[in-house]
Amino acid sequence: MSGMDANTRLTGIIGWPVEHSLSPVMHNAAFEALGLNWRYAAFPVPPQYLGDAVRGLRALGLAGANVTIPHKETVIPFLDVLSPAAKAVGAVNTICVDGEYLIGDNTDVHGFLAALDQAEVPLHGRRALVLGAGGSARAAVYGLLLRGAQVLIYARTPARARRLADDMRATVEGGSVEAVEQAPAEVDLVVNCTPVGMWPHHAGESPLPAEVHLHPGMAVMDLVYRPRETVLLRQAREAGARAVSGLEMLIWQGAVAFKHWTGQDAPVEVMRQACLRALGEA
Repeated sequence: MSGMDANTRLTGIIGWPVEHSLSPVMHNAAFEALGLNWRYAAFPVPPQYLGDAVRGLRALGLAGANVTIPHKETVIPFLDVLSPAAKAVGAVNTICVDGEYLIGDNTDVHGFLAALDQAEVPLHGRRALVLGAGGSARAAVYGLLLRGAQVLIYARTPARARRLADDMRATVEGGSVEAVEQAPAEVDLVVNCTPVGMWPHHAGESPLPAEVHLHPGMAVMDLVYRPRETVLLRQAREAGARAVSGLEMLIWQGAVAFKHWTGQDAPVEVMRQACLRALGEA
Protein backbone atom coordinates (compact mmCIF):
# COMPACT_ATOMS: atom_id res chain seq x y z
CA MET A 1 0.00 0.00 0.00
CA SER A 2 1.45 3.36 -1.02
CA GLY A 3 1.78 6.22 1.42
CA MET A 4 -0.81 8.87 2.20
CA ASP A 5 -0.81 12.23 0.45
CA ALA A 6 -2.81 15.44 0.44
CA ASN A 7 -5.60 13.77 -1.57
CA THR A 8 -6.07 10.75 0.69
CA ARG A 9 -9.64 10.36 1.99
CA LEU A 10 -9.75 9.25 5.60
CA THR A 11 -12.24 7.13 7.51
CA GLY A 12 -11.91 5.21 10.76
CA ILE A 13 -13.48 3.75 13.84
CA ILE A 14 -14.31 5.56 17.08
CA GLY A 15 -14.44 3.50 20.26
CA TRP A 16 -12.93 3.00 23.71
CA PRO A 17 -10.96 0.82 23.38
CA VAL A 18 -10.45 0.07 19.66
CA GLU A 19 -7.12 -1.74 19.44
CA HIS A 20 -8.76 -5.15 18.90
CA SER A 21 -10.95 -3.99 16.00
CA LEU A 22 -10.64 -5.85 12.69
CA SER A 23 -12.20 -2.93 10.79
CA PRO A 24 -8.91 -1.17 9.87
CA VAL A 25 -7.50 -4.41 8.41
CA MET A 26 -10.72 -5.14 6.56
CA HIS A 27 -11.31 -1.69 5.06
CA ASN A 28 -7.70 -0.93 4.17
CA ALA A 29 -7.52 -4.23 2.28
CA ALA A 30 -10.69 -3.23 0.41
CA PHE A 31 -9.36 0.24 -0.47
CA GLU A 32 -6.13 -1.27 -1.75
CA ALA A 33 -7.93 -3.92 -3.81
CA LEU A 34 -9.94 -1.25 -5.63
CA GLY A 35 -6.98 1.12 -6.01
CA LEU A 36 -8.63 3.84 -3.91
CA ASN A 37 -6.51 6.52 -2.24
CA TRP A 38 -8.37 6.02 1.03
CA ARG A 39 -7.22 4.99 4.51
CA TYR A 40 -9.01 3.70 7.60
CA ALA A 41 -7.64 4.39 11.09
CA ALA A 42 -8.54 3.45 14.66
CA PHE A 43 -9.38 6.37 16.95
CA PRO A 44 -9.50 5.60 20.68
CA VAL A 45 -11.92 8.22 22.03
CA PRO A 46 -12.64 8.49 25.77
CA PRO A 47 -16.35 9.12 26.48
CA GLN A 48 -15.80 12.71 27.63
CA TYR A 49 -14.33 13.63 24.22
CA LEU A 50 -16.94 11.92 22.05
CA GLY A 51 -18.68 15.14 20.98
CA ASP A 52 -15.37 16.77 20.06
CA ALA A 53 -14.36 13.71 18.04
CA VAL A 54 -17.62 13.52 16.10
CA ARG A 55 -17.63 17.22 15.29
CA GLY A 56 -14.00 16.78 14.22
CA LEU A 57 -15.02 14.34 11.48
CA ARG A 58 -16.70 17.19 9.64
CA ALA A 59 -14.05 19.77 10.47
CA LEU A 60 -11.18 17.57 9.27
CA GLY A 61 -12.93 16.41 6.10
CA LEU A 62 -13.27 12.72 6.90
CA ALA A 63 -15.71 10.76 4.73
CA GLY A 64 -17.18 9.15 7.80
CA ALA A 65 -16.49 6.69 10.58
CA ASN A 66 -17.64 3.56 12.29
CA VAL A 67 -18.71 3.73 15.92
CA THR A 68 -18.26 0.92 18.42
CA ILE A 69 -18.63 0.26 22.14
CA PRO A 70 -19.28 2.27 24.27
CA HIS A 71 -20.36 5.08 21.92
CA LYS A 72 -23.08 3.54 19.71
CA GLU A 73 -25.95 5.12 21.66
CA THR A 74 -24.29 8.18 23.19
CA VAL A 75 -23.15 9.39 19.75
CA ILE A 76 -26.73 10.07 18.62
CA PRO A 77 -27.11 13.62 20.08
CA PHE A 78 -24.09 14.76 18.04
CA LEU A 79 -25.60 13.71 14.70
CA ASP A 80 -27.90 15.65 12.37
CA VAL A 81 -29.87 12.83 10.70
CA LEU A 82 -30.62 9.20 11.58
CA SER A 83 -31.53 6.41 9.16
CA PRO A 84 -34.71 4.41 9.86
CA ALA A 85 -32.59 1.50 11.13
CA ALA A 86 -30.60 3.72 13.50
CA LYS A 87 -33.83 5.23 14.84
CA ALA A 88 -35.45 1.84 15.31
CA VAL A 89 -32.44 0.25 17.02
CA GLY A 90 -31.51 3.36 19.00
CA ALA A 91 -27.85 2.94 18.10
CA VAL A 92 -25.43 4.10 15.39
CA ASN A 93 -22.44 2.15 14.11
CA THR A 94 -21.74 4.14 10.93
CA ILE A 95 -21.48 7.89 10.34
CA CYS A 96 -21.41 9.50 6.91
CA VAL A 97 -20.27 13.08 6.43
CA ASP A 98 -22.46 14.66 3.75
CA GLY A 99 -21.43 18.28 3.38
CA GLU A 100 -22.60 20.00 6.56
CA TYR A 101 -24.55 16.98 7.76
CA LEU A 102 -23.51 14.06 9.94
CA ILE A 103 -25.74 11.10 9.09
CA GLY A 104 -26.01 8.13 11.44
CA ASP A 105 -26.88 4.62 10.24
CA ASN A 106 -26.97 1.16 11.78
CA THR A 107 -25.44 -1.20 9.23
CA ASP A 108 -25.42 -3.99 11.85
CA VAL A 109 -29.03 -4.74 10.87
CA HIS A 110 -28.10 -5.29 7.22
CA GLY A 111 -24.94 -7.19 8.18
CA PHE A 112 -26.89 -9.50 10.45
CA LEU A 113 -29.50 -10.30 7.81
CA ALA A 114 -26.92 -10.65 5.03
CA ALA A 115 -24.99 -13.21 7.09
CA LEU A 116 -28.16 -15.28 7.58
CA ASP A 117 -29.12 -14.91 3.90
CA GLN A 118 -25.68 -16.11 2.84
CA ALA A 119 -26.13 -19.19 5.04
CA GLU A 120 -29.61 -19.68 3.50
CA VAL A 121 -31.37 -19.50 6.86
CA PRO A 122 -35.14 -18.97 6.39
CA LEU A 123 -36.71 -16.41 8.71
CA HIS A 124 -40.32 -15.69 7.77
CA GLY A 125 -42.65 -17.37 10.25
CA ARG A 126 -39.76 -19.08 12.09
CA ARG A 127 -39.24 -19.01 15.85
CA ALA A 128 -36.01 -17.24 16.78
CA LEU A 129 -34.49 -17.14 20.25
CA VAL A 130 -32.27 -14.10 20.86
CA LEU A 131 -29.88 -14.37 23.81
CA GLY A 132 -29.14 -10.98 25.37
CA ALA A 133 -30.82 -7.57 25.38
CA GLY A 134 -27.99 -5.11 24.64
CA GLY A 135 -27.18 -3.07 21.55
CA SER A 136 -26.39 -5.98 19.23
CA ALA A 137 -29.56 -7.76 20.38
CA ARG A 138 -31.59 -4.68 19.42
CA ALA A 139 -30.18 -4.83 15.88
CA ALA A 140 -30.82 -8.59 15.65
CA VAL A 141 -34.39 -8.39 16.95
CA TYR A 142 -35.24 -5.51 14.62
CA GLY A 143 -33.81 -7.38 11.61
CA LEU A 144 -35.66 -10.58 12.49
CA LEU A 145 -38.96 -8.73 12.87
CA LEU A 146 -38.48 -7.01 9.51
CA ARG A 147 -38.21 -10.49 7.98
CA GLY A 148 -41.34 -11.78 9.70
CA ALA A 149 -39.75 -14.03 12.31
CA GLN A 150 -41.38 -14.74 15.67
CA VAL A 151 -38.84 -13.47 18.20
CA LEU A 152 -38.28 -14.61 21.78
CA ILE A 153 -35.78 -12.65 23.91
CA TYR A 154 -33.98 -14.37 26.77
CA ALA A 155 -31.61 -12.29 28.90
CA ARG A 156 -29.86 -12.50 32.24
CA THR A 157 -31.84 -9.41 33.32
CA PRO A 158 -35.51 -10.10 32.49
CA ALA A 159 -36.45 -6.43 32.84
CA ARG A 160 -34.06 -5.51 30.00
CA ALA A 161 -35.54 -8.23 27.82
CA ARG A 162 -39.06 -6.96 28.51
CA ARG A 163 -38.03 -3.39 27.72
CA LEU A 164 -36.47 -4.47 24.42
CA ALA A 165 -39.57 -6.45 23.48
CA ASP A 166 -41.82 -3.48 24.29
CA ASP A 167 -39.62 -1.11 22.27
CA MET A 168 -39.60 -3.37 19.22
CA ARG A 169 -43.32 -4.10 19.42
CA ALA A 170 -43.89 -0.34 19.23
CA THR A 171 -41.38 0.04 16.38
CA VAL A 172 -42.33 -2.80 14.00
CA GLU A 173 -46.04 -2.86 13.33
CA GLY A 174 -47.44 -6.35 13.59
CA GLY A 175 -44.13 -7.76 14.83
CA SER A 176 -44.27 -10.88 16.99
CA VAL A 177 -41.83 -10.41 19.89
CA GLU A 178 -41.86 -11.30 23.56
CA ALA A 179 -39.46 -11.65 26.47
CA VAL A 180 -39.23 -15.07 28.11
CA GLU A 181 -37.90 -15.98 31.53
CA GLN A 182 -37.35 -19.60 30.53
CA ALA A 183 -35.90 -20.53 27.17
CA PRO A 184 -38.11 -22.80 25.04
CA ALA A 185 -36.88 -26.26 24.07
CA GLU A 186 -37.80 -25.95 20.39
CA VAL A 187 -36.85 -23.02 18.17
CA ASP A 188 -35.71 -22.68 14.55
CA LEU A 189 -32.89 -20.21 15.17
CA VAL A 190 -30.71 -19.24 18.14
CA VAL A 191 -28.77 -15.95 18.04
CA ASN A 192 -26.15 -15.21 20.68
CA CYS A 193 -25.90 -11.46 21.34
CA THR A 194 -23.99 -11.81 24.63
CA PRO A 195 -20.20 -11.80 25.14
CA VAL A 196 -20.28 -15.36 26.52
CA GLY A 197 -17.79 -17.43 24.54
CA MET A 198 -15.61 -14.46 23.58
CA TRP A 199 -11.82 -14.60 23.78
CA PRO A 200 -10.06 -14.00 26.13
CA HIS A 201 -12.41 -13.59 29.10
CA HIS A 202 -15.26 -15.98 28.29
CA ALA A 203 -13.68 -18.45 25.84
CA GLY A 204 -14.64 -22.00 26.64
CA GLU A 205 -18.14 -21.04 27.81
CA SER A 206 -21.46 -21.43 26.04
CA PRO A 207 -24.46 -19.09 26.41
CA LEU A 208 -26.91 -21.81 25.35
CA PRO A 209 -29.64 -22.34 27.96
CA ALA A 210 -29.81 -25.96 29.08
CA GLU A 211 -33.46 -26.25 27.97
CA VAL A 212 -32.77 -25.54 24.30
CA HIS A 213 -32.62 -28.59 22.07
CA LEU A 214 -30.18 -28.29 19.14
CA HIS A 215 -31.00 -30.45 16.13
CA PRO A 216 -30.58 -30.75 12.36
CA GLY A 217 -32.75 -28.34 10.39
CA MET A 218 -32.25 -25.42 12.75
CA ALA A 219 -29.60 -22.67 12.70
CA VAL A 220 -27.37 -21.07 15.31
CA MET A 221 -25.68 -17.70 14.86
CA ASP A 222 -23.04 -16.44 17.29
CA LEU A 223 -22.18 -12.75 17.04
CA VAL A 224 -18.93 -13.54 18.86
CA TYR A 225 -16.16 -14.12 16.28
CA ARG A 226 -13.10 -14.46 18.51
CA PRO A 227 -12.51 -17.40 18.50
CA ARG A 228 -13.93 -18.09 15.05
CA GLU A 229 -15.43 -21.37 16.26
CA THR A 230 -16.98 -20.65 19.62
CA VAL A 231 -18.21 -23.37 21.95
CA LEU A 232 -21.77 -22.51 20.87
CA LEU A 233 -20.97 -22.96 17.17
CA ARG A 234 -19.21 -26.24 17.91
CA GLN A 235 -22.30 -27.42 19.80
CA ALA A 236 -24.43 -26.47 16.80
CA ARG A 237 -22.24 -28.35 14.31
CA GLU A 238 -22.07 -31.44 16.51
CA ALA A 239 -25.89 -31.45 16.68
CA GLY A 240 -26.18 -31.16 12.90
CA ALA A 241 -27.52 -27.58 13.03
CA ARG A 242 -26.38 -24.87 10.63
CA ALA A 243 -23.68 -22.70 12.28
CA VAL A 244 -23.25 -19.05 11.28
CA SER A 245 -20.19 -17.08 12.42
CA GLY A 246 -20.46 -13.51 13.68
CA LEU A 247 -17.49 -12.72 11.45
CA GLU A 248 -19.89 -12.70 8.50
CA MET A 249 -22.02 -10.03 10.18
CA LEU A 250 -18.89 -7.93 10.75
CA ILE A 251 -17.89 -8.26 7.09
CA TRP A 252 -21.32 -7.50 5.65
CA GLN A 253 -21.99 -4.51 7.92
CA GLY A 254 -18.57 -3.22 6.84
CA ALA A 255 -19.49 -3.70 3.18
CA VAL A 256 -22.53 -1.43 3.60
CA ALA A 257 -20.43 1.25 5.32
CA PHE A 258 -17.85 0.99 2.53
CA LYS A 259 -20.58 1.59 -0.09
CA HIS A 260 -21.96 4.55 1.91
CA TRP A 261 -18.55 6.22 1.99
CA THR A 262 -17.05 5.42 -1.39
CA GLY A 263 -20.11 4.88 -3.56
CA GLN A 264 -18.57 1.61 -4.76
CA ASP A 265 -19.50 -1.99 -4.05
CA ALA A 266 -17.19 -3.49 -1.46
CA PRO A 267 -14.87 -6.39 -2.41
CA VAL A 268 -16.42 -8.69 0.18
CA GLU A 269 -14.13 -11.67 -0.38
CA VAL A 270 -11.05 -9.44 -0.02
CA MET A 271 -12.46 -8.17 3.28
CA ARG A 272 -13.19 -11.71 4.46
CA GLN A 273 -9.69 -12.95 3.69
CA ALA A 274 -8.13 -9.93 5.40
CA CYS A 275 -10.12 -10.69 8.57
CA LEU A 276 -9.19 -14.38 8.45
CA ARG A 277 -5.52 -13.50 8.09
CA ALA A 278 -5.75 -11.13 11.04
CA LEU A 279 -7.34 -13.90 13.08
CA GLY A 280 -4.64 -16.31 11.91
CA GLU A 281 -7.12 -18.50 10.07
CA ALA A 282 -6.65 -17.72 6.38
